[in-house]
Amino acid sequence: MARKPNQEDAQLLLHLYEMRRESELRRARQWFLSTFQPTGWDEIQQRYLSFVDEDRWFRMTISYWEMVATLVNRGVLHPDLFFDHTGEDVVTWNRCKPWIEGARASIRPSYLHQFERMVSDHLKYRDKVNAAVSKRVGKPSKKGAAKAAKAPKRGGKR
Repeated sequence: MARKPNQEDAQLLLHLYEMRRESELRRARQWFLSTFQPTGWDEIQQRYLSFVDEDRWFRMTISYWEMVATLVNRGVLHPDLFFDHTGEDVVTWNRCKPWIEGARASIRPSYLHQFERMVSDHLKYRDKVNAAVSKRVGKPSKKGAAKAAKAPKRGGKR
C-alpha cells in the first residue's frame, strides 16, 4: 500500500479494538481460541451450528475477523497499522485450517477468503519487519554512534 497510515486509520483501529472489548465478543473469541477444537467441518455443523451459545460464538468470531480482513484488504484500514498492533488474527486463522476446506466445499469456495488473504499478508509483513529488526539489532544508528563517540567515558577522570 502506497499511502501512509492516517488519523482515520487510527480511529478505525481504535473502534475495532473497542468492539473486541465488548463482553460477548470477548467471550466468543476466548472460547474460539481455548475450547473450540473441532476435528472437521462435519463436527462443526452437527455440534456447533445448532443455535446454542457456541453457535453464536463461532459466528461472532468468524464474522468479526472476516469483516476486519475485508477492511484491511480493501485499504479502508491501513494494513501496516493493523499488523503492527495484533497477532490474534494469525492464531485464530490457525484454528480454522483443519476445517476450512470442508466449510468451503459445503458453503462456498470463497468462505473466509478475505480472512485467509489478510493472514497471509500479515505473515509476509511480519517476516519483513522481523528481518529488518534483526538486521538492526546490535548496530546503533549513525546518529547514535556519533553521539556515543562524543560522550565522556564513565568511570574515568572528570
